[in-house]
This record gives sequence, structure tokens and C-alpha cells, in this order.
Amino acid sequence: MSKKSDAQGDGEREKLGRKDYEKELERLHVELVKLQRWVVQEGLKVVIVFEGRDGAGKGGTIKALTERVSPRVFRVVALPAPTEREKSQMYLQRYVPHFPAAGEVVIFDRSWYNRAGVERVMGFCSEEEATWFLKTAPQFEFAMTRAGITVLKYWLEVSPEEQERRLSSRIDDGRKIWKLSPMDLKSYNRWDEYTQARDEMFAASDTEWAPWYVARSEEKKRVRLNVISHILEQIPYKEIPLDEEIELPKRKIGRYTPAPHPFKFVPERF
Repeated sequence: MSKKSDAQGDGEREKLGRKDYEKELERLHVELVKLQRWVVQEGLKVVIVFEGRDGAGKGGTIKALTERVSPRVFRVVALPAPTEREKSQMYLQRYVPHFPAAGEVVIFDRSWYNRAGVERVMGFCSEEEATWFLKTAPQFEFAMTRAGITVLKYWLEVSPEEQERRLSSRIDDGRKIWKLSPMDLKSYNRWDEYTQARDEMFAASDTEWAPWYVARSEEKKRVRLNVISHILEQIPYKEIPLDEEIELPKRKIGRYTPAPHPFKFVPERF
């Protein structure tokens, strides 16, 4: 991918309207609920990794993916910087406890590939450590698949122009300013270094058993729909019919008189 990035192909298309987006997202959410029931019934174990540059839209895509399913089945993991104790452990060790048991989908908002990206570019690990990680990651993921875990890895690709627009918008938006960390600012001027790190990561870890899928992320609505659609295609599932038609039972109200408690009501300012 060039500096301009294949992601810019999205900009040539007409923007996806909100009504069309919400209609399609609703349809996909229904399918995700079907997938959820299948995962639980069949005891599937799924790991979904989201990687990409700052501002690529990972958080929004994960939110769209999980907002209508159970957090007990679709579990999101976003690990903070490692503690001093974790730094002394084997690098991949702190990720393993978060892996799924039967009937779970675990979504990593950034993952062990931090070592191939931000840690390598920003000097938080040595070049030798990064190289060793790239050699061992495929073996690590092969072991995951041998243990019955489906591994899906997504890289959200955004152009430098769109990344700049998104990061700039965070500065003036009180709802988003928390997303702009000091590390984002330090990383901002290292586009080429991150591009090289990405390419070497793909070359080393795009395997038959755990391939990388690149999703163009110039338009947030489109990438969310595209990724969710793709996930549904990668995990074969069937709709499980309900045992019986769901119907609210009849209930009796009025057999108890509420106590005259002086409730402290929230002020109704709106």
C-alpha cells in the first residue's frame, strides 16, 4: 500500500446515508444475535484482533459489533500498558488469561501485535525483541488454532489525510479529547515508520491459519458494516429455532400498596 493508501478508494464513493447505514446495521445485528446463540450452543471459541493506526476507527467498529450482543459472550479486552511485573514475564503471557473458553468471543482492541507496531516504532522494545516476536507470533497463533480457537485479525487502513482530520477533531471535541493521548502525538509524525512496521508484520504473520484482513476505513459507517459482514462469513453458523414462542406472561398488579417512602427523585431538567 502506498502512502496515499488504498483506503482512499472509499473517498471516491458517495457517502453512505445514515438511514441506509442504520437499516443495514440492524440487519447485521440480528445475524450477530443468531451467531451468538450458535457460539454458545456449539461451544465455539473465537478471538478477533483489531489493529490499525491511531484514529483508524477500531473503537467505533468494536462498539458497532458488540452493542446488541451479550457482553458475557462477546467480551472486549483493551489492556493498558504492562505493569512492572508483566514486563518481567514472557511477552505473550499476559494475553493468554483473556483467551476464550467454550461459548465465548473475545475481541482484542489492540493485541500482542503492539510489539510489532507501537513498541517497535516508539522504542519500547529492542529490535531483537521485535524480530523474535515476529518469528514466534505465527507459532503462537497456530497453537491457538490447535486448541480450537478461531483467530480473525483485522487491520483498519486509513489514509494520512483522514487520520489527520480525525485526530484534529479530537482536540476541539470535549467528548473525544480523552482519545488523544501523549503517545498519539509522539506517534503522529512517524507515518513511514509505522507503514514499514505494518508491512513487516504482514509479511511475518499473515498465515493460512491466522490471516490478516485489511478493511479500508476512510468512512466509518462503511468499515463497520464491512467488517461485521466479513466476521459473519468467517464463522459458519445456523439459526437455532426457539423452543417455543416467546410471550410475556400475565401478571397481577395491585395486591400490594407501595410504602409512602420519601423518594429522592432525580431533578427533571430535560
